[in-house]
Amino acid sequence: MNIDTRIKFRHLLCFLEVARQGSLAKAADKLAISQPALSKTLKELESLLSATLFVRNKRGAALTEAGVAFMRYAGPSVQALREGVNSLRSGIHEPVTVRLGVLSTVESLLVPEVICRLHAQHPSLVVSVATGPSAYLLSQLRLGELDLVIGRMTDSPQILGLSFEHLYSESMTLVVRAGHPLLAEGDLRATLEDFPLVLPLAGTTIRQFADSLFVQHGIQPPRQRLETLSLTLSRRYVASSDAVWIAPFDAVRQDLHSGELVELELGMREPGGSVGLCSNPALPLTLAAQWCVDVLREVGHAYREGDYP
Repeated sequence: MNIDTRIKFRHLLCFLEVARQGSLAKAADKLAISQPALSKTLKELESLLSATLFVRNKRGAALTEAGVAFMRYAGPSVQALREGVNSLRSGIHEPVTVRLGVLSTVESLLVPEVICRLHAQHPSLVVSVATGPSAYLLSQLRLGELDLVIGRMTDSPQILGLSFEHLYSESMTLVVRAGHPLLAEGDLRATLEDFPLVLPLAGTTIRQFADSLFVQHGIQPPRQRLETLSLTLSRRYVASSDAVWIAPFDAVRQDLHSGELVELELGMREPGGSVGLCSNPALPLTLAAQWCVDVLREVGHAYREGDYP
């Protein structure tokens, strides 16, 4: 079947913005058009496709099954067109951009090393990094707003339909500041509940690994907790309090080496989750994204062989 030539770029832009915002009012504001004009454009698109793309109610606009299916192709198509236009407008000396979604598990060591190597090889490269929970970053990848997502994400439902490539495995660990009272204790399990706990946000992939560590050791999580994906906040809070941080090993590797943080020995370590890169198979990788994939594979291999860090 040939594509209906009456489907315009504006139809796709309006559809994607409503899908992103979950609201016609918010999408209209973002696109700087009136809500009636936006509604009319969506109705035109639904008529041309002979499908209902959104269910509208007082809470906003939710994608139908047909809308979800169409979004898998609309987002990458719009992004591919943008890339094509930019490639024609760009001069040879103008920078190219790779847009990365970066989970907290890889903020401290992996991604900085990857960016260092990329910039050493490509002097005209802009690396744009977005952070947040895996569900959000994967939704942005599906819409074509990101080129790659890096971190632990294999347990996220949003990964379905996307491509994941394993780089290395990373475990979780319990750490405290140097001089913490727990370091003098004999049985950590008996007293661990008496101290505040720092752990990832509920509902995130990494939180599942954090929870499994407590289950494996038969430890009841303390009632006093700080839940965050911010490594900076976690590190600062733990360094200035008696809190216990259940952290990705990479996030605290340098702190352990310097002696600022100390690992609590529980006799066994959580086996580790898969750290990798995720891409959208419906959208061909840009040249800059392929450069990034190549360097990620290089550094991932170094991790597995113990050559880095």
